Amino acid sequence: MKERIKAIREMNPSNEIITAEGWVRTKRDGKNVCFLEINDGSCLKGLQAVIDKSTFTDNNLLDQITTGAAIKAMGKIVESQGGEQGVELSVTALELVGPCPQDYPLQKKRHTVEFLREKAHLRPRTNLFGAVTRVRNTMAYAIHSFFQENGFVYVNTPLITASDCEGAGEMFQVTTLDLENPPRTKDGKIDYTKDFFGKMAKLTVSGQLNGETYAMAMKNIYTFGPTFRAENSNTARHLAEFWMVEPEMAFCDLYGDMEVAESFLKYIFKAVLDKNAEDMAFFDNFVEKGVISTLEHVINSPFEHMTYTDAIKLLEKENSRFDFPVHWGSDIQSEHERYLTEVIAQRPVIVTDYPKEIKAFYMKMNEDGKTVRGMDVLAPRLGEIIGGSEREYRLDVLLERMKELGLKEEDYWWYLELRKFGSAPHAGFGLGFERAVQYVTGVANIRDVIPYPRYVKNADF
Repeated sequence: MKERIKAIREMNPSNEIITAEGWVRTKRDGKNVCFLEINDGSCLKGLQAVIDKSTFTDNNLLDQITTGAAIKAMGKIVESQGGEQGVELSVTALELVGPCPQDYPLQKKRHTVEFLREKAHLRPRTNLFGAVTRVRNTMAYAIHSFFQENGFVYVNTPLITASDCEGAGEMFQVTTLDLENPPRTKDGKIDYTKDFFGKMAKLTVSGQLNGETYAMAMKNIYTFGPTFRAENSNTARHLAEFWMVEPEMAFCDLYGDMEVAESFLKYIFKAVLDKNAEDMAFFDNFVEKGVISTLEHVINSPFEHMTYTDAIKLLEKENSRFDFPVHWGSDIQSEHERYLTEVIAQRPVIVTDYPKEIKAFYMKMNEDGKTVRGMDVLAPRLGEIIGGSEREYRLDVLLERMKELGLKEEDYWWYLELRKFGSAPHAGFGLGFERAVQYVTGVANIRDVIPYPRYVKNADF
């Protein structure tokens, strides 16, 4: 394979002729020398290519090479005469692969993230989005590495489902019926027996329920794939399509779940600091001051543990400072999560044992009958980054909980059979991948850490 720009920048000066391929980020054209910065996405800073006009006489070709053009540059790696890079390419031959006209939107100037969302097909060529993409890549690889190194099996769960994992009903429907004239039953309702799957089908909000079935055979599994939520939230924290990481572990309780979650976060954060030093320095300088030290603190600090009840007691003392005052039974909002992590604990916090009314049906009931064995990992600066629980493996308790929430047994018959045929205690958690990328990079809006964001009234590109 051909060398990437990152590898070329690390080469020593040599008489060997090498080829650099990429896109022109900047062009400085002087009387005697022309400087091109070539970048192929492998690193933040590009390779400086120097053309000596006394030996390179094709001025017509140089005139055609503009910002954004795709080129091949051949030459020798030499010691740089400037102070910004160690080596540069002394060009002996050039090839214009793809010309770029003057109306190219990404000229050398600062662009707002709002403008760049309108150019999502081009924004990976900018420093910000190139760095986000490389960090996202490192994190995805580290996620697989962590689980593979610890004996987990990767399972692909379905994207189309007839079950609502969270019981929230905020799901996108999948249908092949004629929307203008759908078939109807005798009582006038839409007849989904005539639909493609013979029943109402939707895009999944989670692979967890299916993942649990494989945990009951493979012991430790994980899923990593896209999930969908038709939540009408037009905020910097919500997407309609996002990626989830969801491990499930048989013969595991809440304590084991928390231990894996903490080790997992520290592993992927360390991978980014080790492998993306240049990108992280960029984020630290231009996006979120102190993001590197925050990650180092998370890696090196044991996570704080507290119950929901204890957290509420701490927060109630400060209710006057919050937009949403808390009480036992209320959900913990982002402002509360940040107060717990940034002011009280000054490190990540794992909150456990939530009221059953604000958590999903599958979480194991505590003996008090009021709380469940759920846990949320809260991180400074972001808030919730992981949500998980010990799963309810007792069939009678699970049936009663589903009855309370009005969930139909026939929709979950296969899930219930797991509790009938060789049931075992098990636990798991979910990590919103984009939330984690936000946390690592310091990027404020979740729409800027996924290649093509999907949100309310937006499905462009």
